[in-house]
Amino acid sequence: MPHLILLGVGAAGCVEYAPAGLLLEYGHVRVGFDGGPGSEPPESIHAWLVCDLHDDLQPARRRIAQETGMPDPAVVPYDHLPLRIEPMPVAQLAYGYRFTVGHRVGVWTPVLGGFPAWAEGADLMFADATGSRVQVGDLAADAKRLGVRRLVFVRLGTAAMSALDAGGRPPYGEWGQESRTYRL
Repeated sequence: MPHLILLGVGAAGCVEYAPAGLLLEYGHVRVGFDGGPGSEPPESIHAWLVCDLHDDLQPARRRIAQETGMPDPAVVPYDHLPLRIEPMPVAQLAYGYRFTVGHRVGVWTPVLGGFPAWAEGADLMFADATGSRVQVGDLAADAKRLGVRRLVFVRLGTAAMSALDAGGRPPYGEWGQESRTYRL
């Protein structure tokens, strides 16, 4: 089964945490998702997949890729059967990723406009927590209602960091932790 390592959990401009990023390892295959300075994937990746080609971190990602010889950050599918990764729309000009191995389904959605229907029933979902407590609560309720088995919030915004600092937990799911490894 794939190992998923959170490289960062912060929102853009966050000083406490590196930008939200994920490394998927499956056998010898390594795929990076998003990230940026301080949370870039290792140089040995096979693909660097991003959710938004126009976000503020993209110039820094391209520079890192050029300097290290990594693949250019892109919005593309990646297949190394039985691992399959597909970009899926989540908001205008933004994508999330659905990755599957056999019958196991994972979702990377650090940018959301609402709960994506294609994430229903996921075994593991990494989701955007930049919104207000109400928005995070709505997303948590939708994930629970739609059968997401494990929900991990990333891209922690002001409301999420305040709750985290106060020892609060989301109504369903958990706060992502940098360097933590998750299994699909």
